[in-house]
This record gives sequence, structure tokens and C-alpha cells, in this order.
Amino acid sequence: MADLQVIADNLFKGKAKEVKELTEAAVKEGVPVGKILNEGLIAGMSVVGAKFKNNEIYVPEVLIAARAMKSGMEVLKPLLAEAGVKPIGTVAIATVKGDLHDIGKNLVSMMLEGAGFKVIDLGIDAAPEKFIAAVKEQHAQIIAMSALLTTTMVNMKSALTAVEQAGLKGKVKTMIGGAPVTQRYCDEISADGYAADAASAVDKAKQLLGIG
Repeated sequence: MADLQVIADNLFKGKAKEVKELTEAAVKEGVPVGKILNEGLIAGMSVVGAKFKNNEIYVPEVLIAARAMKSGMEVLKPLLAEAGVKPIGTVAIATVKGDLHDIGKNLVSMMLEGAGFKVIDLGIDAAPEKFIAAVKEQHAQIIAMSALLTTTMVNMKSALTAVEQAGLKGKVKTMIGGAPVTQRYCDEISADGYAADAASAVDKAKQLLGIG
């Protein structure tokens, strides 16, 4: 029987080729795809998240591990839908209008995917309408906004106003993050959550959706 811990270990080490081959082998052996996802890929990424949060590994290692996760997900994605395995939640994420930075956003996206979320990446310089469309058309449960500049932080507030005007306040959760962003600012603009880093963003997203 496939040893899913070996998949998790290889993912943590960032060995994309091995993760893909081991995932394919587990599928051929008939291991349920949900089990491969949870006990192989997600288990590996949760170790990455914990070590990143504790400053035991840094951004380059996370990016390499995320690439390995993606190689395994390429094998599983078509099979997950067939098996009826659903994501734990759906997050629409973007860097807000006027801000062209995406490394932080990309890290958060990878960590969320690694935790089992479906991520709708709306890119950079995202106008409030993009978030509203993602909620209405793709049923996003969380809007996640990033900003790296104090000058673009104000556009988080604009997006939250748009959410309210669209009648979605209370129906969708909002979370914010980025270098200049603080819990105090989160409280000030009445966002539902703030995360200081990519690993904490996963915890916050789970908390907002009431996932254990």
C-alpha cells in the first residue's frame, strides 16, 4: 500500500518530480483520492505552514514546497471532482486596486490551496467589482485582500464599502493582510479578519468559516 507519509515528506522537501510520481502510484494502487489529498499533500503543506510560522523555514522553501504540491494536485484535480471531494471553502484573493505587488498574495494563495481551499486568484490591481463578481458568480465565501503600500491600503475600505452596497455584508467574510496592514486597521475598517503572514491566513480563513 502506498505510504502517504512519503508523499508528505517529499512535498516538504520540495521534490516536485517525486511527489508527482508517488501521487500517480498511489492513484494506480487504488488509494482514495481524498485520502491521498489529505494524508499526503495537505499533511505535507501543513508542516510547511507550521515551520514557516515558527521561522524555521522561509519564503524560498515555501515556494519550492508549493511547487511540489502543485505537481501532485495536477494528478489529483480531475479525480477529486469525479470522486465528489469538495474543497473546504472558497476564497477570492487579490492585491487591491492601485497595488501591483503579488509575492505575498501568491504565498497566501499557495498556503490556502495547500490547506484544501479552492482559491480564485483575481490577480493584482483588483477593483472592488472583481471581488463582488467572484462572490456572485463563483460563490466565494471569503474575500482576501492584500496591500503592500500605505497608499493602497485605503482601497481595502473601498472594497468593503462595495461589498456592503452589493448587499453581501454578512454573507461573505472579508480578510486583509500585507506589510503595512495591522489588526488595528482591520478593526477600523470593519473587516472580518487580519492575518500577519501566509500561514496565519490559513488559520484565519478556517476560523472565519468555522472549520476546526
